[in-house]
Amino acid sequence: MSLFERIRGSRSRALRWTIVTSAPKGEAGEQWGDTWFARDLADALERAGQRAKVVARAGGASDKRSQDDVVVVLRGLRDVVPPPDREAVWMLWVISHPELVTEGEVRGYDAVFAASTSWRAPGDVEVTPLLQATAPRRFQPQAAPPDSGAPVIFVGSTRGEFRPAVRGALRSSRANELQVYGVGWEEFLSAEQISGEFVPNESLPAAYAGAGIILNDHHRDMAEAGFLSNRLFDAVACGARVLSDRATGLREVFGAAVVVFDDEDALVRVLDQPVAEVFADHDARMESARRVATEHSFDARAAVLIERAHQVREQVG
Repeated sequence: MSLFERIRGSRSRALRWTIVTSAPKGEAGEQWGDTWFARDLADALERAGQRAKVVARAGGASDKRSQDDVVVVLRGLRDVVPPPDREAVWMLWVISHPELVTEGEVRGYDAVFAASTSWRAPGDVEVTPLLQATAPRRFQPQAAPPDSGAPVIFVGSTRGEFRPAVRGALRSSRANELQVYGVGWEEFLSAEQISGEFVPNESLPAAYAGAGIILNDHHRDMAEAGFLSNRLFDAVACGARVLSDRATGLREVFGAAVVVFDDEDALVRVLDQPVAEVFADHDARMESARRVATEHSFDARAAVLIERAHQVREQVG
């Protein structure tokens, strides 16, 4: 079948998609959020009638990519170079570390998306905002009874630094209530202050829905560029009380569903107050959860990607 014939029939048949992550293959990749993000996106594409699979970063260079109709590269710590001679549509979705993205990289793709409404690609290459997302079939308030879990919880690695959300929480009156999960924390915390190296992805919804307060912070560069943490979408979808550092665009997306702190002193002041005086009440949090589940689901993101894939394929014809 010629390329032109493939394109003409593209709207009436399922396309073959591969999602390439920045994560390594094997057991190590199972602990990367990128891997689970990609799987949730693949599930959404399948629900939309597509055929989708996920490969680790090395899979982006595989000869098997010639069998795909669409390749979506989730840009994180590693870049993937599309082949110069290809029939598949290659789309880049920058979900983290925008400071690593180069002009030559983005110009190699048929379409570029970014998990920010304000980021500008190098060379002013056209970018479509496409924020991160949640999987509301899993991340939902019904995942656990409210306030049945950790009073205060942080789930994330150190990224090589004593992250401000954790450091500030340990200065507050809730220090003894804090549960920290993630790798690398033994450099900054005593063994009894670390609850575990990770929370299995299948257990995250219950951990978030049952938490008293969920802490979040961003890479400074990502906060300034408007790359909102995936944790925010998942936590708000669970109806949780969320406390985060300030980031460009956060208020526009989440409104009062996320309480913001500007520095560690402000975080301490929030944690030292009764939750009812700081956070939205239960009904308001449930309404925010419903809105995020509708507007910021992987199904909504998949619909955008499918439409763009068809547009690109038709332009080639």
